[in-house]
Amino acid sequence: MTEKRMIAVTGATGFLGSHLCERFIEDGDDVRVFVRDVKKAASYEGRAERIVVGDVTDEHAMADLMRGAEVAVHLVSNFRVASGSPESYREINVEGTKNALNAARAAGVKRFVYCSTIGVHGNVKESPATEDSPYNPGDLYQETKTEAEKFCLDEAKKEGMEIVVVRPTSMYGPGDMRMLKMFKMLAKRTFFTVGPCQENFHAVYIDDVVNGFLAAIKTPGISGQVFFIGGAEYVTLKAYIDTAAAAVGAPPPFLHFPYWFFYGAAVVCESICVPLRIEPPLHRRRVRFFKNNRAFSIEKARNVLGYEPTVSLDDGMKRTVAWYKQNGLL
Repeated sequence: MTEKRMIAVTGATGFLGSHLCERFIEDGDDVRVFVRDVKKAASYEGRAERIVVGDVTDEHAMADLMRGAEVAVHLVSNFRVASGSPESYREINVEGTKNALNAARAAGVKRFVYCSTIGVHGNVKESPATEDSPYNPGDLYQETKTEAEKFCLDEAKKEGMEIVVVRPTSMYGPGDMRMLKMFKMLAKRTFFTVGPCQENFHAVYIDDVVNGFLAAIKTPGISGQVFFIGGAEYVTLKAYIDTAAAAVGAPPPFLHFPYWFFYGAAVVCESICVPLRIEPPLHRRRVRFFKNNRAFSIEKARNVLGYEPTVSLDDGMKRTVAWYKQNGLL
């Protein structure tokens, strides 16, 4: 690969996508971004080589994105909501991935990097899980991401294009809006825990994720391989929450509730709301946050990619809280 590359990125306005594209532009690469909402891509005007607007299943738009690219990074994934139609998961996660990969192959892209998820392992049965641990998806989102990952790995067996799969652990950092609610509740002393929270949780700061993807793009001879990109260590969920609380200057949560109570309530909420296409105020996926074991080995990434996380959980949490405050969010 040449030093200056043409890189095509789907999901360019998302949390990971925006950080990746900023790094590519900073490094002097030509970046083509694929977005659904052109308004969200305003920051790329005059900076990206091309902005392509379309749906991930749009073959013509995807072909336009991939034309002339040397590297493709596929990040698009549907947002997990309990009220989302079952068809949307397959359409975006599976068919969208197939469309992106096929367009990349047809355009002569040299390397296709697919962003998978640690969710393909569901509730981890061994600690830490490795890239070869059994698939164990626990919901429709994870099932369709697993199917898409398997498709990519099957395609990697064919000649003509290198394909690499990356599974980031739980990402956080400046720009992350998914965990903002937790930080707000911790700051207001209203956050509560469910169950003992002694299961493992593996977080990774966004800058480290970006470095992991860069390594997956640049490292030769890794087609068909899968890599976990995570923080230097995993901790108990209680330690993770307590670290977040300390970052906002709050004590650890003092409210604790039994897991069985909230899981049962989530089942009832979903049974009522989902058929009506209403987002439940409480659903099983959110409750399982307090129960699922998430511990992953990053030794393969270290040994093969030369990946080494540099931001500790404590430092990363402080940086994240500082960004929230600077932007009036906390």
